Amino acid sequence: MGKVSIGLRGWRFEEEEVFDDEGEFKPLEEIPEDTRLRLERLEALVTSPCQACWLIHGDANIAECNVAEAVYGEPRSEVVLCEEHEADFLYWFRDEGGREYMGEDGLKDAFHEWFADGGRAPGNYGGIEHVETDPGDVPEPSEVDFEAMQVPDPEDGKKIDLREFDISQEYPSS
Repeated sequence: MGKVSIGLRGWRFEEEEVFDDEGEFKPLEEIPEDTRLRLERLEALVTSPCQACWLIHGDANIAECNVAEAVYGEPRSEVVLCEEHEADFLYWFRDEGGREYMGEDGLKDAFHEWFADGGRAPGNYGGIEHVETDPGDVPEPSEVDFEAMQVPDPEDGKKIDLREFDISQEYPSS
């Protein structure tokens, strides 16, 4: 088992902490406290407006805000963002000093100040390329040629060389 995002991108959970052997959510009392806190917080965040949109439009025009799709930071001091503004956060985090707030309660306030002061990612800033995978498309271990580092492409069956992928991408997390 690996790590998964639940509800919003960003926070990642160890599958074995959250799901039982049948793939169902474990009862909350069986989930470690930190993980349980994040899951409980996600319940409130999945329908939240993007905080960057909110900084632009304010409470009076909250209907113009996009719904959040990603969450970064610590519970109760997290930053929730739509797809459009996620790149702004990632740029701030990676290139504008946001990393110094990693794991700190001040992350949200620091990002809000930077964004409210006009901070934005450059237009060509790519952010993170998200890949959503259907578990049925993941190759069985017997299909992987580990010696040649190749797997079958789920679309056309041709071999994909895993050495061609950059898996060193740093991903902001807590």
